[in-house]
Amino acid sequence: MARTALTVTTLTPNTPTNGLGTTTNIDATNSHSITVPAAATPGELLLIAKNTTATTKTVTVKAGANPPAVRKGLGDMTALSLTDGSTTPTYGVIGPFEASRYMQADGTINVDVAASMTGTITVLYIPRSV
Repeated sequence: MARTALTVTTLTPNTPTNGLGTTTNIDATNSHSITVPAAATPGELLLIAKNTTATTKTVTVKAGANPPAVRKGLGDMTALSLTDGSTTPTYGVIGPFEASRYMQADGTINVDVAASMTGTITVLYIPRSV
């Protein structure tokens, strides 16, 4: 199964941002992957998930591959359990991420979503400022 790529929005230090940046519709069939930008580390990324499903749904960050994820033995992180978002969407934030636990051999981070989940996911890169 080919995962749906999540676009990373780079925030500019000391600059206000309108909105959440680039959002991607949740793909409950294929789930998602984050390609960490060359200038970034996983510790500078945040994932924002929005649930619009009428039932509680989970978002899971998958354990990586060793190497580079030498701490993959700690397993997946079922990070969010988002409640009914059918009337009012529910949001959750995951991150920053630990490269030694979640990074795949190809430099991506894999994110799974529950079956039939609907909504959006946004990934923000927050660069360290001087």
